[in-house]
Amino acid sequence: MRVPVRHIAGHLVWSTQASVWAVYRLHPGPDAQGQRAETVQGTYVPAAVRDEQLAKVTHLVRSLSGAPRLFGLCAQADPGEVALKMIEGIEPAGQAPGAGARPWVENVEATLDLLEGQEMHRRTLWLAVPLQNESGGQVAASLGAMWADVAPVLGMRAAPVARREVSAFREQASRVEAVLAGGIGFRPARPAEIVWMVQHALHRGLAEPLLTEAETSTLYDGQVQGGVLRSPSYADLGQARLQEGGIDPALDDAGELKGADRITRSGRTAWWRLQAGSPLRRRWLQVETDAGVGYQAQLALAECPPTVGAQAADLFAQLEMLDFPVDYAVDLTLVPAEKARDQVRRKKNELIDQADQYDARPTHMPASLTDAARDLSELDARLSRTSVEVEVQSVTVLTVWGPTAAVCDARARALAALLSGADYRAVRPAGLQEALFTLGLPGTARPGVVREFTQHQVSEDWALSGAFTTAEAGDPNGMFLGLDLDCGTTRPVMINVADAPKQDASASMGVVGDLGAGKSVLQKLIAEAVWARGGCAICIDRTPVREWATYARSAAKGRVQIVDAARAEVSIDPLRMFDGPQGRHYGLSYLTLQLGIGPMSTGGEVLHHAVERAAAGEKPSMQRVLDVLEEMSASEAGKRQDAAATLAGLIRVVASNPLAAMVFDPALPPVRLDASSASDMIVITTAGLKLPPKAAFDNPEVLHQQPLEALIGRAVLYLIAALARQTAFEDPQRFTAVVLDELYWLTSSAEGTALVHEILHDGRKHGAGLIAGSHDAEELGPDRGLMAYRALARTTDRARARRGLEFIGLNPGDDELVRLVTTGLSPVGHQGREGEFLLTCPRQNTGRVKTVIPRIPRIAASITTTPGHRSTTAAAAAAATDVPEPSADPAGVKSGQV
Repeated sequence: MRVPVRHIAGHLVWSTQASVWAVYRLHPGPDAQGQRAETVQGTYVPAAVRDEQLAKVTHLVRSLSGAPRLFGLCAQADPGEVALKMIEGIEPAGQAPGAGARPWVENVEATLDLLEGQEMHRRTLWLAVPLQNESGGQVAASLGAMWADVAPVLGMRAAPVARREVSAFREQASRVEAVLAGGIGFRPARPAEIVWMVQHALHRGLAEPLLTEAETSTLYDGQVQGGVLRSPSYADLGQARLQEGGIDPALDDAGELKGADRITRSGRTAWWRLQAGSPLRRRWLQVETDAGVGYQAQLALAECPPTVGAQAADLFAQLEMLDFPVDYAVDLTLVPAEKARDQVRRKKNELIDQADQYDARPTHMPASLTDAARDLSELDARLSRTSVEVEVQSVTVLTVWGPTAAVCDARARALAALLSGADYRAVRPAGLQEALFTLGLPGTARPGVVREFTQHQVSEDWALSGAFTTAEAGDPNGMFLGLDLDCGTTRPVMINVADAPKQDASASMGVVGDLGAGKSVLQKLIAEAVWARGGCAICIDRTPVREWATYARSAAKGRVQIVDAARAEVSIDPLRMFDGPQGRHYGLSYLTLQLGIGPMSTGGEVLHHAVERAAAGEKPSMQRVLDVLEEMSASEAGKRQDAAATLAGLIRVVASNPLAAMVFDPALPPVRLDASSASDMIVITTAGLKLPPKAAFDNPEVLHQQPLEALIGRAVLYLIAALARQTAFEDPQRFTAVVLDELYWLTSSAEGTALVHEILHDGRKHGAGLIAGSHDAEELGPDRGLMAYRALARTTDRARARRGLEFIGLNPGDDELVRLVTTGLSPVGHQGREGEFLLTCPRQNTGRVKTVIPRIPRIAASITTTPGHRSTTAAAAAAATDVPEPSADPAGVKSGQV
């Protein structure tokens, strides 16, 4: 194979065909210093965002000129890349006492085991723009290209490029970049990335070089020395053999074919003499490299539907839903509106002549002529609407591949069939496989034989195809959450809530969904990842079965602290938990709330004095406040004596209740707030605590008439909120997640609502975030708009589903989205469909994700709460999270339609 590259200087490529190209990486992500990152698009975007993106792409197409070429390449991903992203940003820390491997090491290893052997890729977009030789040296360039063909035979180097020519083309490239600026994100391609494009094309179906390595490599770049451009040799890239219709030993027993060695080398022996299959049936390209033999099939888009709805026009975006990767190369010829209108007029005149000829026949004019005339009239009108309009004449090549010819052939047939279902006709021309293959290499001229596949569209219609857009779910790094359901192949989804404050975004997350939709599992996975990655998780558990306490004891064994409000095993006495003014503040606020007295009343003044005296003693405690009040009732006189006696009596009534033992029993050990050294996960169970009904908070008379258990529950909840807030905000350098499942129970009180409000508003600057779950988006409270992470699970009620869609930023009036949420996410009774969500992250990218429980016994053993199906062993729970085995169909094709 002849390499099409003569020289590479930065992102400029001098080809062997007397042309110079500027190559750009589209949607590149942040730069090397992480200083610039564009907005990432998800699969599901609001209509306004989609219109804005369409306008940008249309403007970009109209701004370009000549014959640029777009490449949509599926870069092979390796599980090791996912592992590196999972440990990115984690600082080495001391190992927990008595523990084996570090907790996060287990997660990384489990992810590697899960992804091993899966077909993974990521879509990358590249734009190559041909540059014109403005210095009039086209003849010299052509001679240089001819010499590049002869020089290797003579053992000589290709003709060098002068410094003046390099500077001229760099100036042209800067003008191209000025045109691209303001549209979609881009950056100049690196030399190693340009070489990777060639390597990727040759290694389809085989283990290919990783794009991740090319993104950071400094190899293959040419340098200007002595007034000329000197480039390293690219000859090794051409160490490959291309053969159209090459024999696959799996289909034809090459050992029994006479002369099969000759056909596999040159293909010149008559196929019928070898008793092999017809070449018309072997419509693939056999590519042999040092890595092995791969098979590719090139399909040309031969016909597009005359009309298609805007929602279904994104052909290239829908290719992601296939169970196998598909590359595409689109060669564009941009024709100005005036020139295109002249071509339309000529075609109209030809149609008139044909109509006159058909009038003389008895059959008269066929209906196709009428349709063609209507289409030409519409095209003429649209080209006349604005002078900046252009006609896009595109040649589109789709490429599929496989390790064997059978897999490659099956995938090509499946792709053609799926396209035909959407009125697109894709052909796999025999004899043109190599020509179509070269169209996908950077720096090659378009072969003349592929012009018959040219499609004509105006810029806006072509922009609807989605060729310039990519979709990505989740964050760039962090914990492995699950798999992207909007991608047919395996594509991991990661989120990193702990990193959000460092990116000036909120780390809070809201999860909405029906009972059994997977909200708790998602929250538990995030909480476990937070502490395993070096953070802290505080969980308030209201469930009677104490599911969070059970899970924490298993997942964070040895690093968990359980605070049980009903069993009173530890003390949450504010005077014992907090020192100085903080303890006095929380103690006085608790008592005024518990007793229902005003802080500015006589009772409030007496209570304030008693708290101050108790806090100033040797062993401050809430029991000591009761002792001080009893002393004041004996020593004071008048109203202060009466108030002290009354308050002492009321506190004695509260202290005698078992639910208040956590506050008034001095024999209990206090809760340890030094989470950084004592525990990584704190679970506060509130089972047994009762709260007044929500309506009681609006009427003081009704509130005072509530049972004692409800009033104690309300006051204890205030202390629990104070404990959670103080621990979360203690160390801004260590991320803390406050996990509140079934949030409606907490936000039904003013104290719980205040905790949610404070974390949402002040959590980012203190390195903390709220992980909240509820059955309705409205239960997340009025400040739910501050949550940067949002997840919507199955919601069968249509009204709640619409509120959930509005919460994650999608159109609640879209019936298709409503149907997806009500019936398409984790359908009841469908084994293996559990844990499906619509996930929105801080970059405002929304995608459909399936959570995956790691195959780690300590996590899988107690994470689920399904009655009768709860895992009794870690192995049973882990087995339920397996990635499905590859399809028995050699094409790996999922049923559906493009």
